[in-house]
Amino acid sequence: MSIIAIGDIHGCPLSLDALLEKVAPTAEHTLLFIGDYIDRGPDSKGVIDRLIKLNDEHNCIFLRGNHEELLLGYLDRGEYDLWTINGGIQTLASYGLMGEGDNLPESHITFVRETLLYHETDDFLFVHAGIRPNLTVAENMEQNDPMVFLWGRGHLKTAETPWEKTVVCGHTPVSEPVNRPHLINIDTGCCFFTHPHLGHLTAVRLPERHFISAPFMG
Repeated sequence: MSIIAIGDIHGCPLSLDALLEKVAPTAEHTLLFIGDYIDRGPDSKGVIDRLIKLNDEHNCIFLRGNHEELLLGYLDRGEYDLWTINGGIQTLASYGLMGEGDNLPESHITFVRETLLYHETDDFLFVHAGIRPNLTVAENMEQNDPMVFLWGRGHLKTAETPWEKTVVCGHTPVSEPVNRPHLINIDTGCCFFTHPHLGHLTAVRLPERHFISAPFMG
């Protein structure tokens, strides 16, 4: 079964729809979302609505991004300021909510709670941010460190890694998808559309490594 991995959406449902139209998934495809569905963009609610609907129509896998983790920090530990300075204000506004103490629909909270930290196949490891560059994939899985999976960037400046399979991630915006033998990064900064080299939502069809992008549309 072919996997279509989709990068950081960040509250841009129109871009997601445009990308899905280009990708044209069939029953033979698994749609794997790399995380960061919310925050910063104009319509986080619209993104979650769309993803819940897609899950009824296709075989989908939803990974957790650091922004979903920030939302859970607010819901579970009251970490309002940490979330809102990282784009949570835009998310609340998309639900018509005003601030601390307001809550999201239960179906959306359940969606976020059910996201996965990683997904592994024989040839690929899918994770939001990355893994430790000095350990094998198997050793990273043994350590199972959520902070690395959700926030790590150490692998991006490491020329060689001992990884025995390709890691597919997002989290760090790049002007063009990174396509190395053991690293694929598909975060092309959709919500950062004012940046001259960003502002696209990118997917990769695997195992072919065929990249498809759609521009920011909201």
